[in-house]
Amino acid sequence: MNIVNFIGFDSEYEKSQMVFFGAPFDGTVSYRPGTRFAPQSVRSESYGIETYSPYLNLDLEDYFLCDSGDLDFPFGNKEKVLKMIEEQTEKILKDKKIPIILGGEHLVSYGAIKAAFNQYKDLQIVHFDAHADLRDDYLDEKFSHATVIRRSWDLLGDDRIFQFGIRSGTKEEFEFGKKHTFFQPFNLNGVEKIHEIIQDKPVYLTIDLDVLDPSIFPGTGTPEAGGVTFNELLKAIHSLKGLNIVGADLVELSPQYDPSGVSTAVTCKLVREVALTILNK
Repeated sequence: MNIVNFIGFDSEYEKSQMVFFGAPFDGTVSYRPGTRFAPQSVRSESYGIETYSPYLNLDLEDYFLCDSGDLDFPFGNKEKVLKMIEEQTEKILKDKKIPIILGGEHLVSYGAIKAAFNQYKDLQIVHFDAHADLRDDYLDEKFSHATVIRRSWDLLGDDRIFQFGIRSGTKEEFEFGKKHTFFQPFNLNGVEKIHEIIQDKPVYLTIDLDVLDPSIFPGTGTPEAGGVTFNELLKAIHSLKGLNIVGADLVELSPQYDPSGVSTAVTCKLVREVALTILNK
């Protein structure tokens, strides 16, 4: 692994509460590739933000946090990639730590979700995204960034996946979501109410950053107009405080599509806020 740490994530693995790692894979993207460049870009640009969150009055420096680097993936072998992510996540969970993963495309989430499900059979998923990702296959491929939540549903089953912000998908995906998941299209309304449903069950949080409007976050492979604002997403993340979040990821930043660097800066700030929200139990 090539280790250059995200700001504040500089503790040794053994004593850390949370472990950050990169999953730089974009082998199944359906439009514009480039998410494999996100982890290193985010690490570098993270030094443009503070470790302190004025929103939460918490500081990354007050916790033991580790950045274990990027996984070193083979070319063209998504099955091996997913297995590597699963094994890394499994190790972190078994060591009683919380994994936080930076993609990479959204398919990388499946490896981590599978590891979390193997450890926590009552796992719940909270999913922020522009896209439903509920296709059963895409161009005859069962595993892609367009099918990741459907494959996760194969593991968890009905009424354990909470989807917010969805504004793109096939008619079949929307119908499937309304029948099988907690499906909140177009906005993040109701996210604060999931505490009553989930209670103390283990939660995996997956954030596809294209849930943000492309006017705020153009640096992504599949931009979709009509997204939420940064403050709306931040409020939704903070509302998850108190949930038993056992793992999380942020995916689908493609930094080269935003030469201003704003999308990468947004990602850095969201990594900080997700981490501190999870730790602030």
